Amino acid sequence: MTTSRSSAMESAMPEPITAPPPMTVPPFSVIPGAQVQHTLQGQERQIVDLVEATYRLHAAGDSVNPPSYFLRFPDRPTARIIALPASIGGQVRVDGLKWISSFPENVSAGIPRASAVLILNDHDTGYPFACLESSIISATRTAAMAASGADWLSRHRSRPTRVGFFGTGLIARYIHTFLAATGWSFDDIGVHDLSAESATGFRGYLQQTGADARITVHDSPEQLIRSSDLVVFATVAGRPHVTDPAWFDHNPLVLHVSLRDLAPEIVLDSANIVDDIDHCLKADTSPHLAEQLTGNRDFLTGTLHDVMTGRAELPTDRPVVFSPFGLGVLDLAVGKHVYDEVTRAGQLHVIDDFFHELRRYG
Repeated sequence: MTTSRSSAMESAMPEPITAPPPMTVPPFSVIPGAQVQHTLQGQERQIVDLVEATYRLHAAGDSVNPPSYFLRFPDRPTARIIALPASIGGQVRVDGLKWISSFPENVSAGIPRASAVLILNDHDTGYPFACLESSIISATRTAAMAASGADWLSRHRSRPTRVGFFGTGLIARYIHTFLAATGWSFDDIGVHDLSAESATGFRGYLQQTGADARITVHDSPEQLIRSSDLVVFATVAGRPHVTDPAWFDHNPLVLHVSLRDLAPEIVLDSANIVDDIDHCLKADTSPHLAEQLTGNRDFLTGTLHDVMTGRAELPTDRPVVFSPFGLGVLDLAVGKHVYDEVTRAGQLHVIDDFFHELRRYG
């Protein structure tokens, strides 16, 4: 009896609670642009897959992506600095912030328009553990989402063979690189920019890549659009400057990456795909202006994820416009990928004792 009672008592006792591992402050590292570029070079297909996987996580609710915050300046109306906070789950499991500036006047001084940093924060402690140069990361994720959109949105129609680049800066170059690296080839490449020097420079870049296509610099936007069945907008426009829907009568696929080029009337004449509805219909983007004009969002066909999952069908008798706002979770996913690759290569530059006050009472 004694043995039986003892055994019963032991079986009723709760399992001992295993203490969680002690939390530690992660080391802080800096990854400069040269490392970022070296890590991402030649990984275009992998980054497109990563961006698409991130869109799936976001659509499943495994992310936090608040509105972007715009810092504007009364004395510098063309300039802005944008904060993109975000958090992503899945295997990435990281929080962070992209802080990116756009100063178009830089171009005339011979320096890039955009500069950026990306901060990665530890999921468990909240401590930032890396600062990465992020203009390259931003351009990379932008080009990857454009290449993904071009692929998915052209599956229901004849694959475009004539591409036109409206705006010929860094983003246009990255988009061309990603299109070429993911299997696109073109018979004709059109180029248009308000700056003749920029257009000529972009044509020189295309020639250096060995692109097997006729390259034409167009004097007018209308010429470029009418001669292209894939149109890439990569400008710094702050308000619509393309206003005639008739230019799109041939129903091209439009990668509206710069978001503010098209008049609302063109948007309303098109099938419209975005990456995130609430994010894209803000900050006076062309879709936002269309919403303000109509008072509704009925002109939206869906999101890119809707197309990827077959929930959105695209017409062939209208232009298809992809207006991706560019989510902070994409920057986090690409930035964490770079961090992991640099760590695996044993090339992480750690700033010793970056965090100093670690004792609560000194």
